[in-house]
Amino acid sequence: MNTRSIGFRLTVWYAAALSAGFALFGALAWFSLRHQMFSEIDGGLDSLASQLTAFFKAESSEAGVNLRDELNEFCQALPPAGYIQLRGANGFAFRCPANPIAHARVLRRAFEFRNENFDLEVGAPVQSVAHTLDLLRLLLLGLSPIVIVIACIGGAWLSRRALKPVQSIAAAAMTVSIENLAERLPVPNTGDELAALTEVLNRMLSRLESAVKTLSQFAGDASHELRTPLSVIQTTAELALRRTRPPEAYRESLEQITAETQRMTRLVEDLLFLARKDIGSAQMPLTPIDLRDVLREVCAEVSGLAEARAIHLEAQLGEGPAVIAGNAPALHRLFLALLDNALKYSPQGGRIVITLELSESAAAVAVQDFGQGIHESDLPHIFERFYRADRARSTEGYGLGLSLAKTLAQAHGAEIEVRSAPGAGSMFRLAFPLRSGRTSGNLQLASV
Repeated sequence: MNTRSIGFRLTVWYAAALSAGFALFGALAWFSLRHQMFSEIDGGLDSLASQLTAFFKAESSEAGVNLRDELNEFCQALPPAGYIQLRGANGFAFRCPANPIAHARVLRRAFEFRNENFDLEVGAPVQSVAHTLDLLRLLLLGLSPIVIVIACIGGAWLSRRALKPVQSIAAAAMTVSIENLAERLPVPNTGDELAALTEVLNRMLSRLESAVKTLSQFAGDASHELRTPLSVIQTTAELALRRTRPPEAYRESLEQITAETQRMTRLVEDLLFLARKDIGSAQMPLTPIDLRDVLREVCAEVSGLAEARAIHLEAQLGEGPAVIAGNAPALHRLFLALLDNALKYSPQGGRIVITLELSESAAAVAVQDFGQGIHESDLPHIFERFYRADRARSTEGYGLGLSLAKTLAQAHGAEIEVRSAPGAGSMFRLAFPLRSGRTSGNLQLASV
């Protein structure tokens, strides 16, 4: 047996515990029997001493009685191998039997009779007690090792049998790899801790499978989105270098390359931000922020694009401060993503409404457009990375805006609610917890 295996260690601990248990049981049994046997002898000696004292006083009170003869008759009723010894202060002495015995249990008692002090000593042999205790000790010392060895063999067999499902689980787990994450471990039909552990491992494999699929899709979508601007840059540069062109043509090519470079830069920044969020390393300083100031800045930034598309941008921000604990650049990016999404899917000449409402504990921000809306089947997926509905494939973008918006909202303790219907537009609503006083610190991003 492998000395590092759980079965071996269980057997060793079982043997140690069993040995300690047998040792404690044997010691308690031996001392309990010894105490009981000596207690019985002491009780008999005490009774004998009391009887002899009463007999001696009674016989000494009668006239014409030969006290020694009476004491000899009393000794005839003694247990075998017992003895009596009586001494008086005036020189009286009596012993029965005359020869002393070895290994005796002795009881001494003093009493007074007719102004004379007597010392009484009674004894009983302990050879039988010692023999019984020696026999019990030999049985315990001789049989205990045999019982422990048999128990250890049985314990080793039981441990191997109990750990057999673990070996099966380990063998099945060895066959699981990234190529077959859909495989699951066999759950033993025992209802015990091993079955619970196997179910936990299967749930972990399900999460890993889902994460790997998401990662694979994410990598595929990211490579696809990066390939497009790179292809445009390469094609534009090759066409510009193929033959001599006028300065205006070169300038147009460079402007196109610059636009694609900026688009790719934004994509890479978004990907890096989401990657840092996934490993929990993206932190943002937390300070008191007035949501109205951030919303005014974002509206001013997108107003030019809205005017170019003849879209009316309406901000209903109310009066008074709406202070939360947040990060100004992150909030700017959050609202910019929502407004950019609204502008993409609003028809020319349409309208976008941004509202800010305050309650006792929260500040609610809503961004509403009246464009094509979102189909019901697409609503559960709109916050997934690189997800775009089929009818939205022709719109500009790469499907990371809403995912970033949800991540940044959750990082500020807010959840995004979306209400939409095809042809009736969409409304994204966020409720931020209000903060009073001055706040500072770091904001750790929550998982999406």
